[in-house]
Amino acid sequence: MRLYANISTLLFLAFFSCSGKGDEATPYISTPTPPVDKGWTFATTAFWQDEFNYTGKPDTAKWGYDIGGSGWGNNELQYYTNSVNNASVANGNLTITLRKEDFGGRNYTSARLVTRNKFDFLYGRIEIKAKLPTGKGTWPALWTLPTDFAYGNWPSSGEFDIMEHVGYDPNVIHVSAHTEKFNFKLNNGKTGTRKIDNVSTQYHVYRMDWTPYSIKGYVDDVLLLEYVNDGSGPAEWPFDKRFHLLFNIAYGGDWGGAQGLDTNIFPASMDVDYVRYYKMIDK
Repeated sequence: MRLYANISTLLFLAFFSCSGKGDEATPYISTPTPPVDKGWTFATTAFWQDEFNYTGKPDTAKWGYDIGGSGWGNNELQYYTNSVNNASVANGNLTITLRKEDFGGRNYTSARLVTRNKFDFLYGRIEIKAKLPTGKGTWPALWTLPTDFAYGNWPSSGEFDIMEHVGYDPNVIHVSAHTEKFNFKLNNGKTGTRKIDNVSTQYHVYRMDWTPYSIKGYVDDVLLLEYVNDGSGPAEWPFDKRFHLLFNIAYGGDWGGAQGLDTNIFPASMDVDYVRYYKMIDK
């Protein structure tokens, strides 16, 4: 109704101005107003972190679990559990392990750790030092989702992938932003890729820098993607609400299994040395 009223008003003004009773009126058309990049910086001391310098299950004050074997919207083959067999901490590392075992009607188990409602953040820097699994079919990810889905279900409320890797394309790292207007289901998702040597034998640092102006994704301080806020609203920039972290290994699925599966790779693990969050310094 509001749109109809506005259009009617514009038509009336246009008719009135053309009747000779004043100068021609040009209807006002709003244009996006992108935010100004203020050159935000980040604190040098972590505000939240997990150094994994303990033993046993992941710290329950910091981590929860997504559990189930529904396919997770991508036809994935694993069942996510909260078992220490799939997510454990020892020797200074968090280890997420994908296993071949029957559970919950699936033939594979894994873990999907989340910080939802334990650590949620709006803007700032995330650094994650990790070593990735190998094998065709593996699909590890270090990523973020909105905590409140204020703009609606995926992808309307956004997603930012700090790191994704598929086993059939070894050493190629993907950093992606998904929104209502730009996402992989529309085949126009905003993604940066780079081949990084030895992602499964050496640790690399995956980083996200998030400000009101843009989100940037890095590997070992090399920029792979900058997704900029164009000021047009949440269809393109839903990244003004709190998000949380997710760490997981999927198996198979629309992308992970696109070139088949290697069933001789188990167990397959992702090791995380640390995760650290640094607050954005406002200006």
